[in-house]
Amino acid sequence: MDLPLFANLADVETGLILALPKGRILSELKPVLARAGIVPAADFVDEDSRRLRFETNDPALDVVRVRPFDVATFVAHGAAHIGVCGADVLMEYDTDQIYAPLDLGIGRCRVSVAEQAATAGLDDPTRWSRLAVATKYPNIARRHFAARGVQAEVVHLNGAMELAPSLGLSRVIVDLVQTGSTLKANGLVETEVIANVTSRLIVNRTALKTRPEEITSWIARFRAALEG
Repeated sequence: MDLPLFANLADVETGLILALPKGRILSELKPVLARAGIVPAADFVDEDSRRLRFETNDPALDVVRVRPFDVATFVAHGAAHIGVCGADVLMEYDTDQIYAPLDLGIGRCRVSVAEQAATAGLDDPTRWSRLAVATKYPNIARRHFAARGVQAEVVHLNGAMELAPSLGLSRVIVDLVQTGSTLKANGLVETEVIANVTSRLIVNRTALKTRPEEITSWIARFRAALEG
């Protein structure tokens, strides 16, 4: 039977696909994967590997390695059935196509507001009506400041947020903070925490309905891995 032109690969394959994030979260995730019984191909942990999809020791499961923000996209659109991403990504992506049943308790950090140390506290933020904000989280930033009656004029950057205030792009930044050392090194101070963040196991809602036994089995294995 001919497939529709835009048929989703995940819909026609028999195995499940697990989307995992590149970068720092992956190192914390490795022992969780091991306890869940998932052993990816040897080159999965090789950052120089040009492969993006990897087989595992389970013939019914493949893993794909993508950028953290893309994990949510892959899962929401059904290209991957399950995945791991930070709560910050879920807050920004804000879709009803993703179910996040399990907090993995790794990748701890926070989404925060920061500004130049030299100007912090010089005026009253409650009197702001408009504010230039540099961030890779435009939706989070707009919602946060709108709740205070402030219109956020977002400068959308994907990196080097810490440069924006000193170069006149914005008054403040909204960014992910772990230790605060990068802020300090660039003359910024954290003035407010919007949300504390950990990584979550996420599931495509349609996959949960159409393949409930497989999906719930993996949720249970990840839960057991956290308890073990």
